[in-house]
Amino acid sequence: MISTELLILNFEEIRRRSIILWSGIPVEFYAWKPDKEAMGILEMVRHVLEGEHLFHKIVENRGNLGDYVSPWEDRNYTNVQDEIDFAKPFREDFFKTIRAFSLEDLSQIEIIRSEKGQRRKLGDYLQRIAYHEAVHTGQMLSYLRTLGIERPQIWD
Repeated sequence: MISTELLILNFEEIRRRSIILWSGIPVEFYAWKPDKEAMGILEMVRHVLEGEHLFHKIVENRGNLGDYVSPWEDRNYTNVQDEIDFAKPFREDFFKTIRAFSLEDLSQIEIIRSEKGQRRKLGDYLQRIAYHEAVHTGQMLSYLRTLGIERPQIWD
């Protein structure tokens, strides 16, 4: 298996577990948040999905977002499945981008986000994108624990 396929396998495994978690959340808790500064549950789902698209654009532009406008802008919140369905074509496009990179690209291309003080090799940056979703999965599990509702079994 080549490096890009391993990266995608990691992205897919993290998303598979996220979807198990997200799908197990009762609708009546979608707006819940632990405090007024936090994201609500459905907001966090969107944040993860929209964030992946944003990161994709950062990768394509080697760090420069330019005049990025999110496809989620002005989009109403509905439910978890609708959010997943809306994001699906963007994810497929992201994976096409990843598959187009060579092993050399992963270690030689730099993603430079000067406004954030970041300079990372492409392979490292892609791993950080996956980590972003994994962190929010753990955060969501904490939300459900706080609510005292059953947490879906994501560790199969």
